[in-house]
Amino acid sequence: MRPSRQLIVAGIGAFVVLGQVAPVLSQVTQDDSTAPEANPAAPVPQEVTPPKAASTAAELLETASQVATLQDVPAIAPVPKPLVKPPVKATSPAKPVAKSVAKPVAKPVAKPITLKDFKAQNNPVAQSTAPSPGSEAPPVVPMPGIAPTFPQPNSGTPTDPTLPSQPIGPAKAGPAPDYLNPSPNPLTIPTRPEDVRVRGIQPITLQQALELAKRNNRDFQVAALQLERSRASLRQAQAALYPTLGAQSSITRSASAQADLQQQAAPQTNIDTTSTTFGAGLQLGYSIYTSGRRPAQIRAAEQQVRSDQLQVEITEQQIRLDVSNAYYDLQQADEDVRIQQSAVRNAEASLRDTQALERAGLGTRFDVLRAQVQLATAQQDLTNALAQQQIRRSQLGQLLAAPVYVNLAAADPVAIAGSWNLTLPQTIVLALKNRAELEQQLAQRELAEQQRRAALSALGPTVNLQLQYNVVDNLRDTLGFGSGYSLATQFAWNFFDGGAARAQANQQEANKAIAETRFAQARESIQFQVEQGFATLQSSFLNIGTSRQAVVQARESLRLARLRFQAGVGTQTDVINAENDLTQTESRLARAIIGYNRSLAQLQRAVTNLPIPTGSTTPSLPGPPPVLPPLPTF
Repeated sequence: MRPSRQLIVAGIGAFVVLGQVAPVLSQVTQDDSTAPEANPAAPVPQEVTPPKAASTAAELLETASQVATLQDVPAIAPVPKPLVKPPVKATSPAKPVAKSVAKPVAKPVAKPITLKDFKAQNNPVAQSTAPSPGSEAPPVVPMPGIAPTFPQPNSGTPTDPTLPSQPIGPAKAGPAPDYLNPSPNPLTIPTRPEDVRVRGIQPITLQQALELAKRNNRDFQVAALQLERSRASLRQAQAALYPTLGAQSSITRSASAQADLQQQAAPQTNIDTTSTTFGAGLQLGYSIYTSGRRPAQIRAAEQQVRSDQLQVEITEQQIRLDVSNAYYDLQQADEDVRIQQSAVRNAEASLRDTQALERAGLGTRFDVLRAQVQLATAQQDLTNALAQQQIRRSQLGQLLAAPVYVNLAAADPVAIAGSWNLTLPQTIVLALKNRAELEQQLAQRELAEQQRRAALSALGPTVNLQLQYNVVDNLRDTLGFGSGYSLATQFAWNFFDGGAARAQANQQEANKAIAETRFAQARESIQFQVEQGFATLQSSFLNIGTSRQAVVQARESLRLARLRFQAGVGTQTDVINAENDLTQTESRLARAIIGYNRSLAQLQRAVTNLPIPTGSTTPSLPGPPPVLPPLPTF
């Protein structure tokens, strides 16, 4: 009869456990409509965030350091000892098994744990400070309405290193602030720590970033200076079209040694041993014929100017692409920080639920440890995202030559930047017509041809004209000035120079072949860039709709996983997997939108001479576009 008694006792224990779980399930059903998890757009209460939103990476790192250790988190209560005794082995007698099952559940049956008990036990402060459902989370960089006083870099005003960086001014439409311009003296270097300490953040739009790049970018300035140098070289070559005119004069005083000997030999004679002479002259020269060297050099200089003009356009377009990509990289870094902050909040909520279940006797220490590991991993990811965000800010500032004491932030939201209404063949043809790289190679080819002609002109004849007019006067007499002139025509022909001219001409022939090869290479590269950008644009556009739907589904999955875990019918693994899925889907959505914008900027760079559109519009691509669900609030 002993096995029968064991089955009876086990059945009584199962009945008691069901009596405990039934009130919990009924209470969860009643509180489902009022729980904050029912609204996927409502943000999870955050305990570790200070009242003032962090505005710089330094403040965010300080916030992350506060949650780096579980013992330092004020919202997470210390983990108590398990309320449930360890289960008895299977070989134990039946009577102790009945006690071990019935005794721990006696008290929870009288007062079952509910969702409200979770909130009261774990986060009593968050109940009064939790955001209302549907409210948006605060941005990473706040935009105050009034800009504080900004100290000048050379004013000597000390900056407190313990104070976090604050926004210098809000992002406004129009030109960028003047204090984002670098020092007009490029040779200045900071000499004090106060000169390089970050004093604040300035949010700017993409258009303002492009304006600052065109005004302050160092590569663009170098290209403009190289164009000025080429124009000066052209003026030097054109000077050969005009004659040369020069003047010279001299005053000479001399003492004759022979006259001095004669004076000594015949003292009675009066011989003048010194003389003072004044002379002046004019020289006029002109090259009548140069065997084609002069026009070849002028045309070569003109082609060099044209090549540098095209290089300025190429540099400007490339800077626009680089700045756009750097701006999108900063937006991506901001999104990663926001997503990782959300992951930390989700991990904290899961840890609170796990601790509450453990205190109620419905969870285990193993689940608490897994939740703690999940939170620690999310905190590490947040720290890495903050570091990457600071790197992206510095990268954008380097492209814009912004002062080192100002951090730049992206003011534009992550949204579709525009549309592309051309087909792939139309885009390729338009790019091949507009790209300055192709015309630049043609200019380099013509430059090499003119330099080849100039080199061969050394083997041809040259004809020069020289005209001189001189005046001379001996200042020791009264005869006055004497004048004279000379007119000469010079003819020269170098029949043999050891092959130097031919060798120089062969060098220019090779340069022509190089320019032609680079033309073909540039044509192929442009076509590949267009095809790559077009394919990425289409894939990113399709991924936007898929990622939007995936974010909605991941949020609903996380909400259901938490409700199941709180009711005791789910596992901690389900909650962790749902949190990871939400983090990944949000990251994919941000990357899809930013990838679309990058591809659009690449197509605009490939075609050139197209303005970067502003605002968010629905893209237009060949073929029927997919239906996009509304973008949920992150």
